[in-house]
Amino acid sequence: MARLFDFKYNSSSVSESSSCAEKRSGKDRRTHQFPKLKYLLFSGRRAKARRQEDLHRTFYFDRYSSNIFAAIVAILLLSVLDALLTLYLLDKGSTELNPVMSYFLKFGPFVFMGAKYILTCAGVIILLLFRNVLRKRSITHTQHLFSYIIGAFSTVITWELYLIFFVVS
Repeated sequence: MARLFDFKYNSSSVSESSSCAEKRSGKDRRTHQFPKLKYLLFSGRRAKARRQEDLHRTFYFDRYSSNIFAAIVAILLLSVLDALLTLYLLDKGSTELNPVMSYFLKFGPFVFMGAKYILTCAGVIILLLFRNVLRKRSITHTQHLFSYIIGAFSTVITWELYLIFFVVS
C-alpha cells in the first residue's frame, strides 16, 4: 500500500511496474472522421477542434453555434420567399432564367417550390458539413459564406420586389 503513494511518474517506473500496464489498444479512435448519425441528430459532442493536430486536417462537427443556425433559417426562408416572388412574376408574364429551375417549373408550381427548397437544403447541409475543409483551404470561413448567400438572396429578392412594384404593375 505504501508503494502506491511513493510511485514516481517517469517512463522507467511505468515500464517496470506490472500493475500499470498499458491498457490502450493502439488504435486511434479518430480515424473515422464522419460523425455517427446519432450525434448529428441528438445533441452531438464536437463543437470545435480541441487538438492542434485537428486544425490541420478535415474535421467534422456535430454541434454548431446559434449564429449558424440563424443563418441557415434565414437562407431557407429567403429561398422560399424567392420562389414565391418568382412564381408571382411568372404569373405576370416573366420568364425563369435559371435553366435548372425552369426544368422543374415545367412540372408545376409545387414541384418548383419543392425542388428549390430541397436544392437549397442540400447546399446548406454540404456547406455545414464541410465548413472546416473550406476554412482550411481558403481564407473564407463558412460562416462568412452563409452571410454571402444571405446577401445574394436579399439582392435577388430586392430585384424581384423592384420588378413587381415598378415594372410589372
